Amino acid sequence: MDLPAPLAWLVDEAGASPGAERFLAELGGRLLADGLPLAGGALSLAVPHPIIARRIWLWRAETGTVIEALGFAGGPPSQAGHDWLTGLGPVQEDAVGAAADSPVLGWAGTRSFEPAETNRLRQIVRFAAAPLAALAAQAALAALLEAYLGRRSAARVQAGALHRGTGETIRAALLCADLRDFTALSEATEPAAMITALDAWFDRVAGAVHAFGGEVLKFIGDGALAIFPVTGAPGEACEAALRAVVAARAGMAHLDAVRQTQGLPPLPFGAALHFGEMLWGNIGAADRLDFTAIGPAVNLVSRLEGLCKPLGRSVLISGAVAAETTMALIPLGKHPLRGIADPCAVFTLPED
Repeated sequence: MDLPAPLAWLVDEAGASPGAERFLAELGGRLLADGLPLAGGALSLAVPHPIIARRIWLWRAETGTVIEALGFAGGPPSQAGHDWLTGLGPVQEDAVGAAADSPVLGWAGTRSFEPAETNRLRQIVRFAAAPLAALAAQAALAALLEAYLGRRSAARVQAGALHRGTGETIRAALLCADLRDFTALSEATEPAAMITALDAWFDRVAGAVHAFGGEVLKFIGDGALAIFPVTGAPGEACEAALRAVVAARAGMAHLDAVRQTQGLPPLPFGAALHFGEMLWGNIGAADRLDFTAIGPAVNLVSRLEGLCKPLGRSVLISGAVAAETTMALIPLGKHPLRGIADPCAVFTLPED
């Protein structure tokens, strides 16, 4: 017996879908072509991530477009898919499996579904179990890689950049930041309180970096290295990095004020910005790799950050960044950096 076209697609082709977005759009389009009165669809997948509990894709039949929503961990179960469907019409929604974290597939109708149409949609759910299991595993892997590597690096690894020595030369603004006197602070602070302080510090830095389109490459002890890759004009990457460091500085000022009310010491920090080329890719041992950035630009920004304490500044900016921005900066002259051949023109932010 020949299967209806949507079921045949689920059996033969859906497992090769490149992602949940394409799966939902393809399935919705095929159900429409098969005569079902659909206004939209929603697909929800649970993911292992520090702050995201579910990723939810929303398809509108009228335009064929798919948008994504997020359900966050620590809160009530997300109803984003159900609520969105309810706004389009009568809803038929089913979990694809019995587990609490099973995928959820739902549809909104242009009118109430007839019993035969409801049965067809439930049959779709049963046939969708296998391809959705593969998509759920793919989404879980992507979420884990993004949590540990960052979105851009995770995408590269998922695309197959798995071999030592593979990488590409990119231009980017770099941000290197760390806490000052961290060793002394950690010796005088209980480990749990120290971890809380570190998390608060990294929240301010990483939050600012992500807000302005950058990516944190790694946390090293109390330090962070982030990049703002050039995707248009170099000045855009430098401006983004500058806005991020201004936001991080404001966030740390607020955090220090809160800590003061709690009888805790402030968390002084240093941050440096530089612009240049770097190799972005895999380095490490044969069986243990790190996807990161290396090169003279990375060395320079690290050395420049080390100059923050001697100069009594929380933020230092290289001449390479200053040359690409219209933001008002204060020149501090040229300074030698350990291991760097030429002195570096150094700038800082106003009121730093």
